[in-house]
Amino acid sequence: MLRALIMLAALFATLPAFAQGRSPDVIYVATPPEVVEAMLRIAGVKKGDVLYDLGSGDGRIAIAAARKFGIRATGIDIDAERIWEATQNAKAAGVTGLVEFRQEDLFKAEFSDATVVTLYLHPELNVKLRSRLWAELRPGTRIVSHQFGMGDWVPEKTLELNGRTIYFWTVPDKGKKS
Repeated sequence: MLRALIMLAALFATLPAFAQGRSPDVIYVATPPEVVEAMLRIAGVKKGDVLYDLGSGDGRIAIAAARKFGIRATGIDIDAERIWEATQNAKAAGVTGLVEFRQEDLFKAEFSDATVVTLYLHPELNVKLRSRLWAELRPGTRIVSHQFGMGDWVPEKTLELNGRTIYFWTVPDKGKKS
């Protein structure tokens, strides 16, 4: 009986997110390689950082950060197919010791140890996520978004690259609001 329950749980974990009662909030669109590089550059990623990519898709941002800087990176995506693809991409890139991919709801996932957070989500999801970022991340944590801002939170830097926009913020001190 226990073995059957374990097998059922393993099967359930591999089902697409929509079969688990939760579908992805956005469709998957890959971030172009030159934008990935620019996101890591604008964030000032360096050795010792801990990067979380929220809505990580095929894992390219986390993998690039691990390859280029040797840092620990975690991708979080609700779509089981994307997690499988990202894991395969990490194996092919030889960074499985540095990169982890987790199938989770990013609004419930734990990422408070991040020093860098990257995302490519819709603006309303960015705004919804902002209060968690402010509350749970340490002041000074760097946040980079591809294409979409965070409502009235004014970015410290904005970069235009081949028709795409990259936004950069740092988490403010808990007593300040930006």
